[in-house]
Amino acid sequence: MSARADAVRRVAASDRLLVALDFDGTVSPLADDPMAARMIPAARAAIERLAALPDTVVAFVSGRSLADLREISEHGDDSPVYLAGSHGAEFWTPGEGAGDSAADDADADLRDDLLARAIEATSGMDGVWIEPKAFGLGVHTRIATPETADAANAAVDAIITAEAPHWRRRTGKDIVEYAFRHEGKDSAIAALRERLGATAVVFAGDDVTDEDALRTLGADDLGVRVGAGPSAASVFVADVEDMASLLESVATERAAVRE
Repeated sequence: MSARADAVRRVAASDRLLVALDFDGTVSPLADDPMAARMIPAARAAIERLAALPDTVVAFVSGRSLADLREISEHGDDSPVYLAGSHGAEFWTPGEGAGDSAADDADADLRDDLLARAIEATSGMDGVWIEPKAFGLGVHTRIATPETADAANAAVDAIITAEAPHWRRRTGKDIVEYAFRHEGKDSAIAALRERLGATAVVFAGDDVTDEDALRTLGADDLGVRVGAGPSAASVFVADVEDMASLLESVATERAAVRE
């Protein structure tokens, strides 16, 4: 048996399993238009199968705002899938809905001011998009030239450094994010694990921010990295299609021991 198959079989046999997944680049290909991202059918089928199994919970853990995560994941009010948006600063719970995570007036006013200034500073920069976020903003440069991306990031860095040096800065694939909330995917996984009483966690992601969560996983868990690059993950998969195949394998093994 391969190391991957052995890891899948081991984690699938746990008493209560949490399968927590990044979205972009993990179950959905990266999209030039971030709001056009959607799960590939194979990933959706595996996730639906997992969510229907006894003692098995699925969650998306994403840097996206909760509202945007619900839209791109096509997440309905009757969904059994938990959501942790904004790197774990926002939660949606089946049967309960979204928790209260509204920003206070001072933080919201500063966010709105810096968002407007970032948009103004990068206006006319081809391929740059400033994304409003619940607790800050993101600078997307996926379709910009490297020189334009550097200029955009430098311009917004200068604004945030001068006006909000306490904000958390995160880098990802063709995005720099700034937020006045400091939660990370590590704290999101910890909160979900405790709330759900999970005895094991599968966590998968493809980007730098996912490493926060991957580094916290224990011996009974399974960390998966989608794509190449340095990672704390124990298993690597090639792409979103390979990730969907792994999820299907977890569902098959889980069904054998839990149904």
